[in-house]
Amino acid sequence: MKFNIERAALLKAVSQTQSVVERRNTIPILGNVLIEAENNKVSFRATDLDIEIIDHANAHVEKNGATTVSATTLHEIVRKLPDGSSVSLADDGTSGRLIVEAGRSNFSLATLPKEDFPIMASSDYESNFYASSSLLRKLFDKSKFAISNEETRYYLNGVYMHIADFNGKKVFRCVATDGHRLARIDGPLPSGADAMPGVIVPKKTVSELRKLLDDDDLQIAVSVSETKIRFATVDITLTSKVIDGTFPDYNRVIPNNHSKKLEVDAAMFAQAVDRVSTVSSERSRTVKLTISENKLVLSVNSPDSGAAEEELSVDYKDEELEIGFNAKYLLEISGQVNEERAVFMFNSAGDPTLMREGNDETAIYVVMPMRV
Repeated sequence: MKFNIERAALLKAVSQTQSVVERRNTIPILGNVLIEAENNKVSFRATDLDIEIIDHANAHVEKNGATTVSATTLHEIVRKLPDGSSVSLADDGTSGRLIVEAGRSNFSLATLPKEDFPIMASSDYESNFYASSSLLRKLFDKSKFAISNEETRYYLNGVYMHIADFNGKKVFRCVATDGHRLARIDGPLPSGADAMPGVIVPKKTVSELRKLLDDDDLQIAVSVSETKIRFATVDITLTSKVIDGTFPDYNRVIPNNHSKKLEVDAAMFAQAVDRVSTVSSERSRTVKLTISENKLVLSVNSPDSGAAEEELSVDYKDEELEIGFNAKYLLEISGQVNEERAVFMFNSAGDPTLMREGNDETAIYVVMPMRV
């Protein structure tokens, strides 16, 4: 195998693939990237056995072939090469070495046989459709903060992507929850997605997928089965197992009958929460909201570090209410608001609180209160 490739194209491909590789693994081949060169195209493939990513790049291929080399080592080398340089990669198939050359730099890297590299089995996908990059970015970006990290409830360690009914029509929906807060984000149903089975997309997959979604005009080919999901662009294919579990009935925890409504400037609210929580202890980080007519007082009282209080003007006409929340949860939820106004819907100090962006009901968030 021998080919020449622009440093920028090589860095993009290697960066994309090496991020899937686990730093510590007991199977050496899983630390490698599989490089396959053929017909002026080079593919870079990496896997952790749950996720597989393939990135294609144009190159001048002198000799077809394939080998595997340490993904992190190759990435570090390419990252440190000068911008605009041309990089040559060559492997004679017998020495067990990959020669990387760029200008006056020369590296000889250990390789492992390509035959040992695990290829993720192909799947028969029940549903195939295209979704815009901007739609997928909205659904996953606004929901992923609520993914649980608790391993015992593994079925919450991802985003539940499914088709749902809302106001009499079908929507494309992503939901995530950790039992303390919940995000439910809706988007228009892509053409051909009607029969898509509901799947739980793992947290790591959501993170890797985000790197494909920066171009608003890009259409992503999405394929879904009961066990796998695939996202593909012209150059990159990301395939992942889905979490084998049943996502809980999230509708049961979304409050419907609210007796109190508060509207507040979203940016001012987030900044105020951030300021007053500075003095709260990391362990509890409780912020108390004291709400009266058109006035909201945020306060923190930490015996160890001090107290803080800030007053905001709000739109509120209901009876007075005192309620406490974890500051981190409030910050994360208010950070999702793109609209100018955030709307909070309360029942009592002990019931879940619902928040939405202005009058937009396509994105709603639920947070459980804390005792104050």
